[in-house]
Amino acid sequence: MGATQQQPPSGLGPEPGGSGASSTRSVAPSGTPEGARGRRRETRRLSLDGASGIVPLARDFTRQALYDWGWLPAATADRRAAAEDVLLVVSELVTNACLHAEGPEELRVSLHAKTLRLEVEDRGAGQPAPRTPHRAGRPGGHGMFIVQRLCLDWGVQRAQGAPGKTVWAELAAPA
Repeated sequence: MGATQQQPPSGLGPEPGGSGASSTRSVAPSGTPEGARGRRRETRRLSLDGASGIVPLARDFTRQALYDWGWLPAATADRRAAAEDVLLVVSELVTNACLHAEGPEELRVSLHAKTLRLEVEDRGAGQPAPRTPHRAGRPGGHGMFIVQRLCLDWGVQRAQGAPGKTVWAELAAPA
């Protein structure tokens, strides 16, 4: 049995430093001051290949990045909504890779000037798409519809010369 962690009052997950997941950081462009919010670029990577509890692991990893980048704790309702949207989209992308694409291999979370980009790499050959027509009252089939509604843009990049793809989504940074 796993240990249960106390959630902060926001209900958005563990406090900073509590996820235990490793990440690789790269900051660009060079010469950009660390505190120059909105101008820095940073990417975090999480290997999901062979991991268990993948969806909560991906959500916790992303939540930690949001804490580190100052999105959490949220000072306003708009900032809280932006963080919740990011966590919902990462959950949907990783879940889709688990259900339809032989499982995810890696999650990348990238902070750009005015956007946050989520990328989930998998081994699947399928093409994700929102189901049409969307039937709100029926179970299942809502994942990519939710991604489409919450994101500025999303798409698929195919792996060159190998099976698999990267499904990506971009969300606006809170004002």
